[in-house]
Amino acid sequence: MAAAADKSKPYVPLAGVADDGWSKEEQATATCYCGAVQLAFSELKPTQGPGLIDRFVCHCTDCRKITASMFASNFIVADSYLRHLRGRETLKTFRQSRTTASGKAMTNFFCSECGTLMYRVGEAFPGHSILRIGTVDDFNLHETKLRPRIEQYTKDRVGWLCSAVGVKQVEGSAYSPKSRAATKGAL
Repeated sequence: MAAAADKSKPYVPLAGVADDGWSKEEQATATCYCGAVQLAFSELKPTQGPGLIDRFVCHCTDCRKITASMFASNFIVADSYLRHLRGRETLKTFRQSRTTASGKAMTNFFCSECGTLMYRVGEAFPGHSILRIGTVDDFNLHETKLRPRIEQYTKDRVGWLCSAVGVKQVEGSAYSPKSRAATKGAL
């Protein structure tokens, strides 16, 4: 049996075209598939900190459509802890409010070269950006500091997919005013 990998050290495999992603104690990069867009985010504390607000899996119908998958794995960062290292001018946006639960607009930021959804910004969450865990270059962060805390819109989860182990389950939005008290005030 192989020894378990040390998840406390960065693991930045070749994933996509870019090969310059990095991770430090409290900072890391997120890069699109082609490498044209790269972000840095900071304050990666194991629990909620001033930069890293929350981590969640979402099964809402918007996340399913926009990812072309059955769910999205996300983390929320305060905008003051997010930097564009390259490619800001390469990002294209798509904004709509018709299908959002809050009825407020959500703007999606995609790499115009490869189509990777880098993050979303919602009117309902001013000062915050919702990034995709899969864009983070250090794969060990996916299992450690960015491990989801909440699984939301479980009412829309496909029947063949089990709930995430050890993750709080919420039928609707974990960030609605009604749910905020139950999720310890995140956002």
